[in-house]
Amino acid sequence: MRMFRKRAPEPPPTVIQDPPGTVRRTVLVNVDPVRLPGDLAVPNGAIGMVIFAHGSGSSRLSPRNRQVAERLHEAGLGTLLFDLLTPEEAEDRRKVFDIGLLADRLEGAYRWLRRWPQVGTLPIGFFGASTGAAAALVAAARLRAEVAAVVSRGGRPDLAADALPRVTAPTLLIVGGDDVEVLALNREAERRMRCERRLEVIPGASHLFEEPGALERVADLAADWFARHLAEAGGGRRATLVSLGG
Repeated sequence: MRMFRKRAPEPPPTVIQDPPGTVRRTVLVNVDPVRLPGDLAVPNGAIGMVIFAHGSGSSRLSPRNRQVAERLHEAGLGTLLFDLLTPEEAEDRRKVFDIGLLADRLEGAYRWLRRWPQVGTLPIGFFGASTGAAAALVAAARLRAEVAAVVSRGGRPDLAADALPRVTAPTLLIVGGDDVEVLALNREAERRMRCERRLEVIPGASHLFEEPGALERVADLAADWFARHLAEAGGGRRATLVSLGG
């Protein structure tokens, strides 16, 4: 089933208002053979880290993902938003929808983040939107218990294909009630998965959650899911930061 609908233009990037003590850094994520720009933010005392996988036609500057990231910071979670493709690759539709390649990049970002001494021991989860959700599920199936939780926003889990039954991380699927076709795909994905999972339907919301209060609800659900599962996986570990050197 092909449902690559034309995306609405995204509004300008939002300015994230971080909690006091949050350390931010612009980074280059080394995912051999490329280095991809990213934004790393870690609240002092963070209980875990969440790596974002944006959807097709988007980037690390996605205002929707940045709004979710802001809510995660408030919940004591660090975030890494990064571009999954180089500018040249993003012009190639075959690569934009190459879920295997996107999952490779996400897995590479996971390995890269693990090398940071300040946060590398914290539990890590994946947040994926649209096609990025498929990449997050494929990467989680590969990494298995190394991934503490997954959240999908308006995701295309059907593109994760045979990876779905191999995902072991607790997975939250969030879909708009008016996003009828994608909702059907998520119901089928929930049926095929074997891990702890939950499908949350936001009544009246469309694919991009543009309706008043819809994205705020997504952010609250994601924050609650990650905070619970990453805290359990971390056994009380927290990040104590002075800076993000290295």
